[in-house]
Amino acid sequence: MKPQWTAITTRPPWQSIARHAVCKHANIQEKAPALRRCFNASSSSNRARAAQAFPRHAILYPRPFEVARPSNRSPITPPYRQLLTTKYSASSMKQHEAIVHSISTTVRAYYEKKEKFRIYHGSTNSTRSALKKNLVDTSNLCNVLSVNTEEKTCLVEPNVPMDRLVEATLAHGLVPPVVMEFPGITVGGGYSGTSGESSSFKHGFFDRTILAVEMVLADGEVVMISPEEKGDLFHGAAGAVGTFGVTTLVKLQLQDAKKYVETTYHPVGSMAEAVSKLQEATADTGLDYVDGIMFSKNQGAIVTGRLTDEVKDGISVQCFSAAKDPWFYLHVQEAITKNPALTTEAIPLPEYLFRYDRGGFWVGASAFSYFKFPFNRLTRWWLDDFLHTRMMYTALHASGESKKYVVQDLALPYSTAEQFFKYTDEEFGIYPLWLCPLKQSPYPTMHPHFNQLEADGETLKPMLNVGLWGFGPKHHDEFIKKNRDLERKLRELGGMKWLYAHTYYDENEFWEQFDREWYDGLRKKYGAESLPTVYEKVRVDVEKEKALKDVSMLGRLVQTWPFGGFYGIWKAIRSRSYVEARRSVWKEYGRKK
Repeated sequence: MKPQWTAITTRPPWQSIARHAVCKHANIQEKAPALRRCFNASSSSNRARAAQAFPRHAILYPRPFEVARPSNRSPITPPYRQLLTTKYSASSMKQHEAIVHSISTTVRAYYEKKEKFRIYHGSTNSTRSALKKNLVDTSNLCNVLSVNTEEKTCLVEPNVPMDRLVEATLAHGLVPPVVMEFPGITVGGGYSGTSGESSSFKHGFFDRTILAVEMVLADGEVVMISPEEKGDLFHGAAGAVGTFGVTTLVKLQLQDAKKYVETTYHPVGSMAEAVSKLQEATADTGLDYVDGIMFSKNQGAIVTGRLTDEVKDGISVQCFSAAKDPWFYLHVQEAITKNPALTTEAIPLPEYLFRYDRGGFWVGASAFSYFKFPFNRLTRWWLDDFLHTRMMYTALHASGESKKYVVQDLALPYSTAEQFFKYTDEEFGIYPLWLCPLKQSPYPTMHPHFNQLEADGETLKPMLNVGLWGFGPKHHDEFIKKNRDLERKLRELGGMKWLYAHTYYDENEFWEQFDREWYDGLRKKYGAESLPTVYEKVRVDVEKEKALKDVSMLGRLVQTWPFGGFYGIWKAIRSRSYVEARRSVWKEYGRKK
């Protein structure tokens, strides 16, 4: 029986929500303190700077469907749905302060004991093994606290996932400039990790859209950082996987939202043609989104998008979030196969932003291969609850298949992209490949980078992200060898990898890619030497991994096909990850009633 696609909560009628919210709003306006308190500032000058960086925002949805906005903005949220990240309570900031105080106390205790700690977020999109010792729990920092419609900014806690953030901001006619394609990726993960998406050719990585951050330093001190206040730390902590402190609040830049993304699929017949088309598209200032898919070495598509409120005559509206809808990559392949010319569609904005959720780009197809189960529209519909990224990541970790599956994002200069493509075709044979053009971050940085400038002598040349995701060798030693070869080839071609995935560099190889003197100096300046380094957090200790191999009956069973897969599914069901997908409000936007 197909898992039921039904609402899991009962929501009050729209009028009662409005009355409830208005009543609470009165209390909020009377009692809510200025947001400077969240920094635990220790002096009047610090408090003044905090108030300047985080001015008082309108508490999110004080009158949920009557927020003053320009007439050309309209909320996404229908009147009978209430966003679950919204808390109509005057104690929301007090709750935030209490959580931050608890985190600060815990961090201080580890600091005084000279013990390193790691951060527990409650979820992860990393394929690295999770460690459970000395954890600082930040999982309760999961609310959008406010949206400022005049400044076009929002205050958001780090564990708010992308879908809840987009729902919150779209209700005010706004949207983040860079939105990670997987709904479960969090704001904090976007800052401390590397998040380059189809709008990153224009805006850069996700952290380039962040205006200020509240952080608990390694000694427990709570500070606010921004380009103007501790700017070196603000920039250095981006992409440094939490090795400078604990992010507890983010001020994020927003932009005006539109109803649709007018999306065009440009067929290409080779990697050379794909690179040329990407360069042409990213030079077009009228485009807002650019990425690409190579289905084979002879077939691919460059996908361009433009924000719009109007659907032109002759253009159809296409959605991808419902069980009956196609998976995005399959839809694109079908479109370019049927029509060798351009195909243009209007995709509702949130549908476009999360177009790769179902199937996790195309990784979900691997589950059908693993179980030797038919892969067709009927089976995808029937198993839809299991094929959203939250469920798939939970199952991938629990099953142990992440240790056998190549999940790598790799950034290269355009000039060597074709050589790399030829290498992956011969050595891995994995398709499709994802192509995403990226605007580089200023040096020094822990993000992928390469030091080549445009003709003006000032602007860094763009990079091309290649997503390589598919089955690797079954034997563990061969799997490691393939990954090591991949790392060597990448370095040879002037590229770098994302650090969320398996990393096998030795320490010297790793730090040859980064400015270690800058990184170590910054950690010393802000007392972060008691925290694990980036290398300590991301490296795979192969020998230790072998020594810790589970030899229990359950451990041996999980390593045996198909029991590992079934165990992963069982753990995913128990995690209730599918609940987040089912409760999503954004899926109602743009659909015909």
